[in-house]
Amino acid sequence: MTVSLEEYFRTTFEDKLLVKMPEREDDHLTPATRLLEKRREMQEVEQALAAQKEEFQMKMESLQQRREELERKEYQLKESLLKFDKFLKENDAKRARAVKKAEEEKKLSKQKDSEISKLTEDVGELSKGRDQVQSRLEKHVIYHRYLERVLEQADEFHEIREVIDRHGTLVTTHEDLLEREQKNQDAMEREKVRLAKFLEEKNNEIMSYNNELANLQTQLDNAQASAVKWEAIWTHIKNTAAKKTLLLGRIKMATHNLFQLVNRHLKQAVEMENTHEQLSKIQTFILDLTQITQEIKRAETAAGTTSIFGGSSS
Repeated sequence: MTVSLEEYFRTTFEDKLLVKMPEREDDHLTPATRLLEKRREMQEVEQALAAQKEEFQMKMESLQQRREELERKEYQLKESLLKFDKFLKENDAKRARAVKKAEEEKKLSKQKDSEISKLTEDVGELSKGRDQVQSRLEKHVIYHRYLERVLEQADEFHEIREVIDRHGTLVTTHEDLLEREQKNQDAMEREKVRLAKFLEEKNNEIMSYNNELANLQTQLDNAQASAVKWEAIWTHIKNTAAKKTLLLGRIKMATHNLFQLVNRHLKQAVEMENTHEQLSKIQTFILDLTQITQEIKRAETAAGTTSIFGGSSS
């Protein structure tokens, strides 16, 4: 496209815009015909230049709008990434707190298990003591008659009541032991119920945390996939912008070459870096050239008219 634009301007300036003095071999053309031909050529050049200038202006506006849109999308993408990073950090903190709480609860569960084990050992000791007492009682029953005979012969017990009181004391002790055992059994059952309930609640909480963690992982995977997608889109946008920038550079180069051609025709060494100023300079040159051409044509017309009237008079 750049080559065709440059070729077009060079052809326009070299073949159509350069003013040539009329030669004698074109005498068969009337001045009016040559003037109309030159006017037609100048109109074509002006129309072509105006169309090229309008196309260039539209492309510049389109590129500017595209650049602003790219900047806006880049800003939105950065904001989304910052929000997502903050979201991940908050989730990591929640997960750390949940893990810490689960570890504390697990530690508490181990402590309860240790207490239950100790209570079980105590119950075992009490059961062992109960068996011993029961064995002693059986032995006492077996030797009841023997004690009566001993009472008859011993000086320690003077009445059978003393032996019964002694037996009652042993029974009371036995009942106390049984009551303690029952209390220990009840306490152990309550602890077992509490432990089962505690474990069930904690297992439910762990399952809930695992489900929440799975959901968060899914969201993270989706966000990463979205980030990859947007990164690909951003790469495509940058590549497109680079092509547009290359095209703009070629247009500027063609304009600069045309500007240099105008300077050579004007025999000037003016340097301008701004493309709009170069186009303005080219437009001024075309307008001046058009005015000069019109003046030459008017002079030729006037000369031709004078020649005609002069020939008639003679």
